Amino acid sequence: MTIEKTPVPAQPIKNHAGGQPKGAAAPAAAKVANTTDATAGEPLAMRARTRRAELQAAHDQLPESDKRGRDALAVAIAAVDGMLTGDTAHLTDATAADLNRWLEGSKHLAEPAAAPPRTAH
Repeated sequence: MTIEKTPVPAQPIKNHAGGQPKGAAAPAAAKVANTTDATAGEPLAMRARTRRAELQAAHDQLPESDKRGRDALAVAIAAVDGMLTGDTAHLTDATAADLNRWLEGSKHLAEPAAAPPRTAH
């Protein structure tokens, strides 16, 4: 019994990012602008403390008239304070999951708003 081999058409292999051919230059990664991304790979409790300090500094810089912004930051700070009590060197699975969720949820708090795209008239 012989197996016939049919030629496969030569097409570039597509990767996940943007459907570009494999080996093509990927778009440059955006600069890390917050401590949540900048501290990736560090111990979870340390990352949360660093992010908490960043949010506290942003809260202190906001004017009293920005009640909505100050309240959002105060709620995020209060939420993490309860998770950072006890032995933070040996976090339970539940606390680790909560801290991770908090880090991701507070990731974009206190970031400057991006300017809307300009449209031609």
